[in-house]
Amino acid sequence: QVQLVESGGGLVQAGGSLRLSCAASGRTSSTYVMAWFRQAPGKEREFVGGIRWNNGYTYYSGSVKGRFTISRDNAKNTVYLQMNSLKPEDTAVYYCAADQRRVRIGQLIQEYDNWGQGTQVTVSS
Repeated sequence: QVQLVESGGGLVQAGGSLRLSCAASGRTSSTYVMAWFRQAPGKEREFVGGIRWNNGYTYYSGSVKGRFTISRDNAKNTVYLQMNSLKPEDTAVYYCAADQRRVRIGQLIQEYDNWGQGTQVTVSS
């Protein structure tokens, strides 16, 4: 198991930027993929993007591609989500997740066994 703690959420105006962090602890050596999901009020949790831990390969959903960037710091066991050109529809609770079974970046909630507590991102218009 790996423990995940997100931070960096907050309130930002449309067009602004935020950077979220996800610090991992525990059995991080057996983590293959880290991903970000988000859940807006009244909506299902959705995939935002993911990064393969060993080589840094990234994959994004179409709604954030070109605006969001995922990166990692292996030494700190931390993954980042840089969010630029934020829109009101990006408002959601953002969750970090870890997959310790697959090297493929999954887009389904059930593919991830480890989750953080979430951090709120609110984008005002």
